Amino acid sequence: SGFNSIGHMDTMSRGRHQIGHYKEGEEFIQNVFHVLSQIFTGKEKSNLAICWLQYEISKVIHCLQAKKKKKLKAQGRKSKKLAKNFLKAPDNRNNLSLWKLYAYLEWLLGNTDDSRKVFDTALCTAGAGGLKSAQLCSLSLLYAQLEVELLESIEGAVMSRAVHILTKLTENGPYVPYSGQVLPVNVLKARKTYEHALQDYLSKTPVSDQDQVKDTDQLVNLVGCYALFQYLTVGIDAAVLIYTQASEKLEVSASQKCENTGENSGILNFPTALEAVTLLHTNLLRFHMKISVYPLNPLREALTEALKRYPSNQSLWRSYIHIQRKSHSASKARRFFDSVTRSTNSLEPWLFAIQAEQMRKKLTEKVQRADVGEIHCTIPETGLTNRIVALFEHAVQSENGTHCPLLWRNYLNFMV
Repeated sequence: SGFNSIGHMDTMSRGRHQIGHYKEGEEFIQNVFHVLSQIFTGKEKSNLAICWLQYEISKVIHCLQAKKKKKLKAQGRKSKKLAKNFLKAPDNRNNLSLWKLYAYLEWLLGNTDDSRKVFDTALCTAGAGGLKSAQLCSLSLLYAQLEVELLESIEGAVMSRAVHILTKLTENGPYVPYSGQVLPVNVLKARKTYEHALQDYLSKTPVSDQDQVKDTDQLVNLVGCYALFQYLTVGIDAAVLIYTQASEKLEVSASQKCENTGENSGILNFPTALEAVTLLHTNLLRFHMKISVYPLNPLREALTEALKRYPSNQSLWRSYIHIQRKSHSASKARRFFDSVTRSTNSLEPWLFAIQAEQMRKKLTEKVQRADVGEIHCTIPETGLTNRIVALFEHAVQSENGTHCPLLWRNYLNFMV
């Protein structure tokens, strides 16, 4: 037809079908990867392999969300074959980022034991970098996070595999796979090591920008590991305390840098480090609320503060919408969306404000159309429709909104 979408548009639904990856777009992307992999060498080639594997994982996640079991099986086979081929290449054998993605892929496909073997192998071959190695910290953090998600409650978590992983990370010795128990003395030693390591990172001043990028990445992983360790061994308050300490320190560093250089972009990588720490913080609070009784307010406050600062972070907006769905009063969320859209040029607040209203509309329609013979109209539905149309109108009039195909498509889709 001479007109095809490249990649995927997973935000639109056509009838009952979610629009997924188009065949022609998929072929184009695969060709680009193949051509580039023949041109690149060394570090660039490894980075390309990481991007390629991340793209494959995004397709697996897409199949999981759409609950397409048949497609997931085929996609899983293809993605695993690709990952194994990458790891066979001599340059990539010690690339922990690739091992991490391969282990994550196995986990997503439901092969928990295989995934653990891959993680353990990677940790054993990684050597004894401990908390000094950013890649090792990042690998251990993901492994521990996945293990924590399997826990049904926080009781007895001190003996879990996640605590073993986070404890071993601090020991600077070769990794030993989990044998079913964690010694209390090792837990105490690990806590001391984490505490000192975090203090060192927060108090040291980087020499060059290059060091700084490395240090901030490392700091995020360290804070993530330490907070998760405290969460499992002490409790949620101890974990939140670490996130708060790290955030405060990063904020101070960023504002000092602004004053010194007279620019408002902040430290080269500090805003992103602060954003990453905030994301870890809110995700942990959400997880804790899922497995135990905990008030909603700390999470709501953390999210609103973070979104004022990072209005274009989609993960934070998703979490915000998710918790607002539980609330029966929409006015608070509407006021918040309104204040954020006034103070920023990013489109995300508009798109998510519209999505939140559309979810509310769906919910009221479901209530009104409940199969009870006589229809009980609880909330007049037209108000919501008008409100959504008004939001679309304001959004497409904004400078960025005028040029956003997704926004126009959603608007047309809604009007139809």
